[in-house]
Amino acid sequence: MASEWPLIKFGDLLSVPIRNGIYKKKEFHGRGARIVNMGELFGHPRLFDIEMKRVEISERDAVNCLLNEGDLLFARRSLTAEGAGKCSIVKEVNEATTFESSIIRARPDHSKANSEYLYYYFGSYYGKALMRSIMRQVAVAGITGTDLKQLEIPTPPIPTQKSIAYILGTLDDKIELNRQMNGTLESMARALFKSWFVDFDPVIDKALAAGNPIPEPLSQRAQTRRDLGTHRNPLPKNIQKHFPDAFVFDDELGWTPEGWEVSSIGEEVESVGGGTPSTKNPDYWDGGEHSFCTPKDMSRLDSMVLLNTERHLTDAGAAKINSGILPVRTLLMSSRAPIGYLAISDIPVSVNQGIIAMLPSDRYSPLYLRCWADFNMRRIEDRANGSTFQEISKKNFRPIEKLVPSKLILAAFNSEAEAIYLRCVRACKDISTLTKLRDTLLPKLLSGELRIPDAEELVAANG
Repeated sequence: MASEWPLIKFGDLLSVPIRNGIYKKKEFHGRGARIVNMGELFGHPRLFDIEMKRVEISERDAVNCLLNEGDLLFARRSLTAEGAGKCSIVKEVNEATTFESSIIRARPDHSKANSEYLYYYFGSYYGKALMRSIMRQVAVAGITGTDLKQLEIPTPPIPTQKSIAYILGTLDDKIELNRQMNGTLESMARALFKSWFVDFDPVIDKALAAGNPIPEPLSQRAQTRRDLGTHRNPLPKNIQKHFPDAFVFDDELGWTPEGWEVSSIGEEVESVGGGTPSTKNPDYWDGGEHSFCTPKDMSRLDSMVLLNTERHLTDAGAAKINSGILPVRTLLMSSRAPIGYLAISDIPVSVNQGIIAMLPSDRYSPLYLRCWADFNMRRIEDRANGSTFQEISKKNFRPIEKLVPSKLILAAFNSEAEAIYLRCVRACKDISTLTKLRDTLLPKLLSGELRIPDAEELVAANG
């Protein structure tokens, strides 16, 4: 049990002394070793082989300040109290990699402590409470290596540490696999939309086959299509036949497929805004069951699907918002601070004044609307204004011109997109289930409340 585990100073569990990262002037940046900055630390709790900035380092830096797999990285300072002491673990190092001066590196001695066990401990309620005990608040919140190494860590036998780390790591691996799948699915949807509605590949194919001229802005794309020739997979004939074989010019949108209409997003799609009921009135909030979305909720998403929100409204609270409760599959777009977060709500939801919601229809699926907004974000941002922060109003959003393909082409896209969307929703729900299980097991395993065999059974039951 945890009460029987000895408390050992963190510094005594390390193979080398704690070390702060390096600082280099601008002229040393852009070449050399990769460098972990605060963005990587906060964005990747488990740091694998990702793209990073580079910095030129000295021989002394190479001896003292490179990273190994299993190193723990701590945020030495942060603008927010909850960020100070944030811990990440280095999972993969494929080339020389260092770390910046706002980060502390700790390298566990593997004969005394398992790196992953320590990582999960510092990410737990217990570890965070311990970190708060050494936090110093001046201009920013921060910790020091001197204080960090004095923290006393419950240290079970190495086999127990490894078992705890394996159970929690297995769940994190499954979560990461689902996140990667979501990224692939979203890329597939974007690629399909871009090919049909941005690059007009099917129209170029038909124009080439018919011997019709290709406008100059599209000629390079046409040459690519010629070069690909039989090496590409053409659209099925039942879909290809619905695309035109020529282009016409529009003053706002440039060259567009012949026969496709030019309308506006406001004429094609119902778009509404939201509001925030008084937070001083408990009748609108206490015990609320209706999801209430803000841009903050959207900023936390790592996929295109919204499954839950931080706050909830009562019936009375939802009734105070003119747009009420929006249906499942509504596309949400943050309209300020910042503009451009996009999410498809898989739950009925109300929104605040920082969101423009686009309601799906038989003609426009939520995934089509998401791709449209994504590829037209520059035009959306160009219509924003504001002195304190940029914001796009519904009044300025609705007139944005929109190209309107035929109903048959939209139906074909929606059919392809539906399968992608459903797989993405399933992956998101799996992530939510696995995350809840991990967060439930974490404190119980670290406190000794839950036996390892029982935890292993729970993990096995969740795939």
